[in-house]
Amino acid sequence: MPNLRKMNTDCAVVDLFCGVGGLTQGFVKAKFNVIAGIDFDASCKFAYEKNNAAPFIYKDLTKYSPKKIALLFPKGSIKVLAGCAPCQAFSTYQQGTKKNNKWKLLYSFGKIINAVQPDIVSMENVPNLMKYNQGRVFQDFLDILGGNGYFVSYQIVNAKDYGVPQRRRRLILFASKFGEINLIKETHTGKRVKTVRKAIGHLPRLEAGESCKKDMLHRARELSPLNLRRIRATKQGGSWKQWDKRLVLKCHKKESGKSYGSVYGRMSWNKVSPTLTTQCTGYGNGRFGHPVQDRAISLREAAILQSFPKKYDFIGSKENFKPSIIEKHIGNAVPPRLGYVIAKTIKGHVKQHYAN
Repeated sequence: MPNLRKMNTDCAVVDLFCGVGGLTQGFVKAKFNVIAGIDFDASCKFAYEKNNAAPFIYKDLTKYSPKKIALLFPKGSIKVLAGCAPCQAFSTYQQGTKKNNKWKLLYSFGKIINAVQPDIVSMENVPNLMKYNQGRVFQDFLDILGGNGYFVSYQIVNAKDYGVPQRRRRLILFASKFGEINLIKETHTGKRVKTVRKAIGHLPRLEAGESCKKDMLHRARELSPLNLRRIRATKQGGSWKQWDKRLVLKCHKKESGKSYGSVYGRMSWNKVSPTLTTQCTGYGNGRFGHPVQDRAISLREAAILQSFPKKYDFIGSKENFKPSIIEKHIGNAVPPRLGYVIAKTIKGHVKQHYAN
């Protein structure tokens, strides 16, 4: 068996739909040779390249030639094709809409696999992908993999069981030419679960609308006087259902609005955070209120709850500081810690193959 350094160098990774590099960061931490990340959102380029020492290729993967992707891999390398096709189309919030056709990107992923014939494929997505369009989209993807001779395995995991301080259920799929890949066992269960307190309890206190002088990302959105009253009326872990009737929104008084119990909510210190979205610093967009401070979580807190390292640079300079874009980048990302777990699983699989 070759030494570990040579093995990892020979494993070349291309990250499709890479965003700002959450998944790539996991592979970098696991000491894989990441060749490039590809995405159609040019705003991700700075953060991806600054933090991962790999080039960002700005291309639409529905139109980009798979042959060019194949040429990115060094000759003789073990080719790892990783990706997370944008999941908005498969989200529960998007079901029933006709405008979002991003589900077609999964077929683009399949076409690239057909052409590149990577040795290993990994995919992270929302569990609802398995049910979308009566399961046909996911089954078509499985058929592509099976038709190319891959051993396929997949399971639904909760990121909190792997050290991410967040309740984030995800579908993890592996496909390999060498044999079946099994995700490593949970690393953070029971008392080892990383709670909101453990993750962000050390950060400086903020008022709504205040920014930390030493950290541009640690800034909280302003709240209207009415929303300040609302959050002060909300207990830790609670929501609008605890409010006086005078504070409740008209839409929540309707029968159809009573099921939205998680909006205008607070997190709990001793639990993990809820699933972060691209609007996770807005108080009314989910259970994104700080556990004890009367405000929504800051961009820094969101990044930490997504398991991004403190030194991960999303900005570059004050001139490039666009909070709404950074919020989207953070919410869309694969948690780097989960990316590391995926990479570590692949490392063990390849090591086992080399040993045999």
